[in-house]
Formats: sequence, structure tokens, C-alpha cells
Amino acid sequence: MNINQERIGLLRQEMQKEKMDMYLVPTADFHQSEYVGTYFKVRAWLSGFTGSAGTLLVTKEGAYLWTDGRYFIQAAKQLEGTGVTLMKMGEEGVPTVEEFVEKNFPEGGCLGCDGRTVNVAEGKDYQHMAEKKGGSFVYDKDLADRIWTDRPEMSKEPVCLLDVKYAGRSREEKIADVRRVMKEADTDVHVISSLDDIVWLLNIRGNDIVYNPVVMSYVMVTMDKVHFYVQQEAVNAQVRDELEKAGVILHPYFEIYEAVKELKDTDKVMLEDICTNYTLYKNIPDKAEVIFGSNPAAIMKGQKNSVEMENIREAHKKDARAMCRFIYWLKNNVKSGNITEYSAAQKSLEFRKEDPDCLDLSFETICAYGPNAAMCHYAPTETEYAEVKPEGFFLIDSGGQYWQGTTDITRTIAVGELTQEQKENFTLVLQGHIRLAMAKFQYGCSGANLDALVRGPLWQRGLDFNHGTGHGVGYLLNVHEGPQNINWRIRANGRRGNATPFEEGMLTSDEPGIYLEGKYGIRTENLLLCRKAEKNSYGQFMEFETVTLVPYEREAILPEMLEKAELKWLNQYHKRVYDTISPMLEGREKEWLKEATAEIR
Repeated sequence: MNINQERIGLLRQEMQKEKMDMYLVPTADFHQSEYVGTYFKVRAWLSGFTGSAGTLLVTKEGAYLWTDGRYFIQAAKQLEGTGVTLMKMGEEGVPTVEEFVEKNFPEGGCLGCDGRTVNVAEGKDYQHMAEKKGGSFVYDKDLADRIWTDRPEMSKEPVCLLDVKYAGRSREEKIADVRRVMKEADTDVHVISSLDDIVWLLNIRGNDIVYNPVVMSYVMVTMDKVHFYVQQEAVNAQVRDELEKAGVILHPYFEIYEAVKELKDTDKVMLEDICTNYTLYKNIPDKAEVIFGSNPAAIMKGQKNSVEMENIREAHKKDARAMCRFIYWLKNNVKSGNITEYSAAQKSLEFRKEDPDCLDLSFETICAYGPNAAMCHYAPTETEYAEVKPEGFFLIDSGGQYWQGTTDITRTIAVGELTQEQKENFTLVLQGHIRLAMAKFQYGCSGANLDALVRGPLWQRGLDFNHGTGHGVGYLLNVHEGPQNINWRIRANGRRGNATPFEEGMLTSDEPGIYLEGKYGIRTENLLLCRKAEKNSYGQFMEFETVTLVPYEREAILPEMLEKAELKWLNQYHKRVYDTISPMLEGREKEWLKEATAEIR
């Protein structure tokens, strides 16, 4: 029997003890984080699927795994032999998790989960569904903890302070801004669960989730106090002193669940339903008024201030130097036959780490050769990788965490001869990528408005890619950050809403692609900083500043497919890359950059 079948069998035994018909296992920690620490990787441990997004539902007879288009190929491979059925989210005829649960939930049945891993909105929906069928929703049972005997401990990495020369504004100023919004909303208490919002507010960083410099914690803001619930051993005396100077009171991490029980019946409590877990919400007294809305910190965090914007430009220069050195190294060593996807990923890390301001990667490096690049989020391991041959495409999607900001870049590199089809598809992707970078638009436009610019060249040929075009990026924080994104698909909920208007200072990715299963994958990604353009009688116009500074693959570009304005933008971009980055390179690397950025006619 497959080990995952055994683990799911053990879970069913615990479900039987609790008289549960279904048990839900999301990909989440107690803060609804996108990426989670090892302690919280229950879904991966049970199912065998290791992607960053997915929901497992175990019933008495079956097991089902929902994930999105980024992971269809990977999930199909990893679920083979586990007895878990893959449910391809968004595909025709495939129900959502909620639809499946409601349809298959028996009259008088019981749905269980660890309520700390589902958000308020989800919990309320499941509660309503179960009650409608005369059943129950049990949210206080962590069944996995009973059977995962060697479960890793929860991370308690040290907390560090973020200097105002990087943050741009003091924690006192940020707290005052949050209180101003609370006052406008007529609320007394603001409970914050989202880890990126917390560390942004307090000007701290940590390392409790790999590649995401956050701290396992909660914050409760009142009009005169800030209560910080954190694992005490993670905070040294210096950090504690600086926080206390700003009026921040420290408490043990899990005390938040008792603290909210003590809120007064007359309190008006602000919280964000998609970032707060259901158990915490249910601990708030019934008579207290809960006002749902976006965390003020989330909105403020997404709009980088002038200090952050200048630092971000500096971070991308540092990152460009590392990436240019990597591309030169790859192209000049691929014929040796000694390069693998994994060794290439390690080499890219080595180049980044040469800069003392680089603290870590911003996500697991995606190095994919040939057919592996058709899996959007494929990543090699020390034992599973492909050799890179001197032919076709090699894709690298990677980024760094610098004191000056977070980077995220994808380049598809020609490591040998390309086919005409590969060149055409590369140019189509590049064309859409350039169209977004060139965009000028009225203030109020969102990612839903702009996505057709990017996908247009592909749609014209009946092609598309099965992921969003762009996501927000944090400042020395999560590489995926809301509230904005670029995606034509309308979603009813979720912080990263494509209906969020672009504001000055928002940092967003521009990453179209094309993926041909069993053949190759292409993706091109830069980060764009939104800025104000002219204001006239028609209103305020907005535009993007491209902060990523790495050349595109000249050998793969068919210039006759580009419009004159697009070709002009491309040549101007390459000139800017050379002028900015060449002083940071020497010898043959500098000569290579000159060739790589030469004008294309």
C-alpha cells in the first residue's frame, strides 16, 4: 500500500472515532498564509502533492485534491498510486470544493476540520451548509496531529528590526495611520492575523516561513495599545525594547484565543474575513459587533512609499547583476554536459549571495529544462532533476530578498538551436509582456482591465496560459502580495482582487507564458512599478516603470512579429539595461551584455 494511502487510512480511523463523514485539509497555517512552514504542511504529508496551493477532502470512501492550473501536471504525477482523485480547478465540469461538499454531504452528516486553517468566510459557509442539511460542522479537531507522530515543531526563528532607512516610515507612524482608519470606520479593536501585514506594521522581519520573512504572530490594535502575540523565545531584549517604546505590549502567541474572549460586548471589532481563521473569530463574544473589511495595513503596504521605491530600484540593479552573470555562465557552460537543473539553481543562488545585502531567495527557484518547463511551478531537487542539453529552451524563475526589497524575474534562455515554432511562441509571449509594460491607462483601471493587452497576441492564435498575468510583490516580504493582481477572470472573493485599482507605488509582476505539455514552456517576467503619468481634463493617467533590468533572449525573437512601437520599446529597454548594469560587470561578462542588448532591427 502506498504510504499516502496508509496515512489517509489512519485519518479515516480518527474520523470514524469522531463520527465524521468528511474531513477538510486546506493548504494554510493559522494565518491563512499562501506559503506555510513545515509544521502546517498537513495536506502535502497526507496526499503526497507538494505544490503550494491545494485542498484535500477525505470522505469515508474517497479522497479528492483540488489545485489550480499551475499544478495540474505536477499533481497528476504526485498523486499517482495514492488513491487521491485530482480535481482540476476551473476546468469545465469540475465542481468547486464547496459545491462538491454540499452535493455529497449526507443528511445529518458531519464535516470536520481544524478551524484554525480555514478562514472566516469559508467557515461560515460550511457551517451554514451543514446546518441546512441537519448536520454539524466540527472545527475544533486537528486530526492530523494525532497521526503525524514525527510532525515538525512550529518555527520560532529570531525576530529582527527593519530600519526606517529601508521601511521609509516608522512603526509609530504606521500604527497612527491604522488607528485613523479604525476611527473612520467607528471601530474600537482591530485584530490582525495576516503575517505580512503584522511585520509591515511593526517594522520587523523574521524567518518563520521559508523565503517569506514573516513572524508567527497576531496583533490586536486598540486606540491606546498594540498587543503583539508572538512566540516569546523569538524576541530578544533589543527588539522587545524597541517595540515597547512604540507602545507595543508582548504576549505569548496562543494567548490571542483567550484575549478575544475578553472583548467587551460593546466593542466594535474590525477584521478581515479571508485572513482570519474561523476558530479565532468564533472566540469573539457573540454580542460584540464584528465589522469585516480589508486590513488597513494591507492597503497601505501595497503602495510603496518614496523610500521603498528608491530602494526597490537599487535591489533590482543588484539582482540584475546576479542574473546577467548567471545567464552568461549558463550559455558558456551548457556544452560541457555537466549542468543539471539543480546545479543551475544552486549557481543562481551563488551569484545572488555574492551581494551582502541579499538575505535569501524570495521563493524556491524554478529551473526547468525542456518538457519540465511546461509545469509552471516545477522545481528540481537534489535527487530529481534533468540534465540541461545544448538545445532548446531553459526556463529560470527566481528572486531574492534584499534589504532594499524583493525581486522576482523569469527568463527563458536559448541553450541551443531553436525551432521556428519556439521562436514564434517566444515572440508572442514577449509581445504581450511588452504591451503591458507600455500601457498607459486611466486611474481606476485594475488588472481585469489590463489583462487582455497581455493575452491578446496569444488569443489571436487560439493560445493562452493557465495562470494569472501578474501579482503584487512585497518589500522584503512575500513575493505574492495583494491587494492588486492582473487576471481577466473575475473572482468573488480573495484579497488579491483583480478589481483593485492600480495605485502609485504598487509593485506588480508582468509574466505571460505558454506551456506545451511534453515539449517546452516559455515565460517572461519583469516587475513593474506603477507611477502617475499626466493629469489633464480627461483625468489622472497611470503608467508603469519597469524595474527589472535583464536582457531578453535575442536568439528567440522574431522582430518582424513585433509592431514598431514594441520594437522601439525593446531596444530602449535593452539600452537602459546595458547603461545601468554594464558598470557592474567586467571582462567577458560585460562584452556578452553588450551583445545581448545590441539593437534589434
